[in-house]
Amino acid sequence: MKLLIRMNYVLLVILFLIISCSSQQDKYTKARNEMVKEQIEDRGIRNKPTLDAMKKVPRHKFVPPNNIDKAYNDSPLPIGYGQTISQPYIVAYMTEVIDPKPGQKVLEIGTGSGYQAAVLAEIVDSVYTIEIITELYNSSEKRLKELGYKNVICKNADGYYGWKQAAPFDAIVVTAAAEHIPPPLIEQLKDGGKMIIPVGSPFLNQTLILVEKNGKEITTTSLLPVRFVPFTRGD
Repeated sequence: MKLLIRMNYVLLVILFLIISCSSQQDKYTKARNEMVKEQIEDRGIRNKPTLDAMKKVPRHKFVPPNNIDKAYNDSPLPIGYGQTISQPYIVAYMTEVIDPKPGQKVLEIGTGSGYQAAVLAEIVDSVYTIEIITELYNSSEKRLKELGYKNVICKNADGYYGWKQAAPFDAIVVTAAAEHIPPPLIEQLKDGGKMIIPVGSPFLNQTLILVEKNGKEITTTSLLPVRFVPFTRGD
């Protein structure tokens, strides 16, 4: 009789945990879908692969535990070491602008928590991402692996110099404000490729710039004002 009671108790605990986990998952899925509809799609983002990726990537797993309830808010959030996870709209906007496609290889400068890399990894074949802050590199690499992103390759280095060994890239996404466009990144961009980068003073508004490479011709287009953390350099 006691054994039966214990078994029933264990089954009830398991059932409670399953229901609790399912409820939490439903909560985040609902919040994520609302985020995409209200913060992204309603503001003009139309690229289907981008919208699908934003619906799929669990943003709440890329923010610190103390901010998990704010994961789907319309704002950037601190992730430590003076860095942030970008506002969802900006992540979607930058992704749409480079027009990522299956079969492509993309370079990201500034891994941060790994969120932008995960969004890109849902669309393209491979993402090479560089983070100069060792602690963030360690945590983001571990997080991306745990979430199953086998097509993301991480590197702890100064992103100014890009990733020459893996170049050229179909697209480059820079998630920190630089005072100028790093020449090595232009060199590592494939002919016909696109780069998006915030350029300007780290203490003022910057401008999001689209760089397009066609043969020897480099064209730049100013897109919109933004505020990003400064582009951190090595010693």
